[in-house]
Amino acid sequence: MSIYHTSVARDLGITSHQVQSTARLLAEGATVPFISRYRKEQTGSLDEVQVAAVRDQLAVLASLDKRRRVIIDSLASRELLTAELETAIHKAADPASLEDLYLPYKQKRKTKAATAREQGLEPLAKELFAGNFAGNIQIAAADYIDPEKGVATKDDALAGARDIIAEWLNEDQEIRAGLRSLFINKAVISSRVVKKKQEEGAKYRDYFDWQEQARKAPGHRLLAMFRGEGEKVLRVTVRPDDDASMGIIHRHLSSGKSLHEQVRLAAADSYKRLLRPSLEKELRTALKERADQEAIKVFCDNMRELLLAPPLGQKRVMALDPGFRTGAKLVCLSEQGNLLHHSTIYPTLGRKQQEEAGQKVGELCRKYRIEAIAVGNGTAGRETESFLQGLVLKDTKTLITMVNESGASIYSASDAARQEFPDLDLTVRGAVSIGRRLQDPLSELVKLDPKSIGVGQYQHDVNQTELKKGLDDVVISCVNSVGVEVNSGSLELFTYVSGLGSVLAANIIAHRDEHGAFTSRKELLKVTRLGARAFEQCAGFLRIHGAKNPLDDSAVHPERYKMVEKMAGDLGCTVKELMKSEQLREKINLHDYIGDSVGLPTLEDIFKELAKPGRDPRPEFTSFSFADGVNSMDDLVAEMRLPGIVTNVTKFGAFVDVGVHQDGLIHISQLADRFVKDPAEVVKLGQQVVVRVLEVDLDRKRISLSLRDG
Repeated sequence: MSIYHTSVARDLGITSHQVQSTARLLAEGATVPFISRYRKEQTGSLDEVQVAAVRDQLAVLASLDKRRRVIIDSLASRELLTAELETAIHKAADPASLEDLYLPYKQKRKTKAATAREQGLEPLAKELFAGNFAGNIQIAAADYIDPEKGVATKDDALAGARDIIAEWLNEDQEIRAGLRSLFINKAVISSRVVKKKQEEGAKYRDYFDWQEQARKAPGHRLLAMFRGEGEKVLRVTVRPDDDASMGIIHRHLSSGKSLHEQVRLAAADSYKRLLRPSLEKELRTALKERADQEAIKVFCDNMRELLLAPPLGQKRVMALDPGFRTGAKLVCLSEQGNLLHHSTIYPTLGRKQQEEAGQKVGELCRKYRIEAIAVGNGTAGRETESFLQGLVLKDTKTLITMVNESGASIYSASDAARQEFPDLDLTVRGAVSIGRRLQDPLSELVKLDPKSIGVGQYQHDVNQTELKKGLDDVVISCVNSVGVEVNSGSLELFTYVSGLGSVLAANIIAHRDEHGAFTSRKELLKVTRLGARAFEQCAGFLRIHGAKNPLDDSAVHPERYKMVEKMAGDLGCTVKELMKSEQLREKINLHDYIGDSVGLPTLEDIFKELAKPGRDPRPEFTSFSFADGVNSMDDLVAEMRLPGIVTNVTKFGAFVDVGVHQDGLIHISQLADRFVKDPAEVVKLGQQVVVRVLEVDLDRKRISLSLRDG
């Protein structure tokens, strides 16, 4: 493992000791949030991203080692393993090098070369390859004619010999390494439209005749071309110039001497039939993996911004899931998100229905002391918002705001929604989700499959296992960074808490239902199957509001309570007084409390937490309104400036909702008055921006926007 640690440390730019300590903690069952938050002294203060990177790199190396053992066992069982070969296998640093070593010994389906060997043509191939034959090659080939074995002519003999040579070249490690480097650095990805597919594949028009250097091609273009190929609209190749490839093979073979024509023919065949397809497939896989990683990172970054969006907090909320013909489903929620009322109003139909809707809204706002109204941003959303803005509600300081309802319909049909509201219509459940999303986006969004929220690019094209792992890491990170209130947290939230999972999450809720509210973190140890190890992992991320010990409502881990109590005792005060008084805290010299297991990083975290216990890392909520009178694309004109909300960030730009039921695109070139390499440098999901309209294409339903001054 020490070799692995050194390799990972080198790749990540950290020390071997940091890798070793992190690996040990992971092996002991510690989670990424726990390690990064509460074991800083052991890891040298690695953050979540670095800890996760160590975990992932070690997993890759473990997989490589597993494959290495399989290959060695296979060779040994067939008595093909030599000491030299075993040493080379152990030194192979990547999957490609390992497979190149194994290729000559790999059990294959019957090949042309295998058939030629059965025909007794290998000696002829060796003569040709070594250039040792004397006289006319045709005469030499005549000695191998054997009609019974399928070698009827001299040409048949030479063809079989070339097949054997072609396989040798294909399995030559130096040739493969040289060509692999050429493919990686010089390959061009080209796409052409399939005949008669122009109309059917119009969305791929940009790639009907496209080529660029593969290593420089951005991930979103690679995924687009590969998708077009999968839909049989495009033909895609990824390869370098054939002459350059053949030059590498010839230089390796000749060593300054001329090659026999038969060897040249074998080399050309080997490249076209064996080497090029193999290396192109390998490069395609590598490009796809790179594009996947890029797309998954975009998805994860967007998901993080969405999950950590500012919460309105514990306010009484009215929420509407708008609709034209079917009306708007209306719900009223308590501060805790409990359903108080549900009904349907028709604010976008005739005057009579609008008057009735207005009267209903006013009555419900007064009855349930509504502090904010959330309106889903889907069909009829802007019209419903305008209706509400026209009521006298705005004079009572009731906040009216649009809420991104993406995924609400997924939640409404989920098992969790059916279990909570078995007798309610799907649309009513959707309205509840919209309201709760305003109160606390994180608590509501963890109930959804992250992929259903649609805040990435090409999410259905990327490796689904890697996408799920990445998104799960993001959700876990967000839930644990915010913390979960034990007495109000949902099953979904508890599931993502460090050290818990679905079983312990359910057990916590069952214990809470049976025994009432938890009054201290220690009581968690009474939960079925929640032992000391799980308690260590989860306790610091769980909060108990109003607990007798104020530290139970903070991110200070119970393992450090005695240290905080010592700080308070040294000052002659209680822990509660220490947390309330900045003057008392200023008297503490953290260096006095450094010990064998506690260093300055942990002490600084504790000190910050004492000042703001259980602080929410999310920003403060700010209200937002779209421009009045701009409700559809028909209302847009060039050079108009409008407020908008960023709804998606991709590698080629950002999409913005300006309130016209069709998001506009800010191309990466329009994000700033400077060069922008990555849109995430300039904008974030959910960010409020003021955009300038560049162009409106009503036929194609496209809106081009800009953040540049013009």
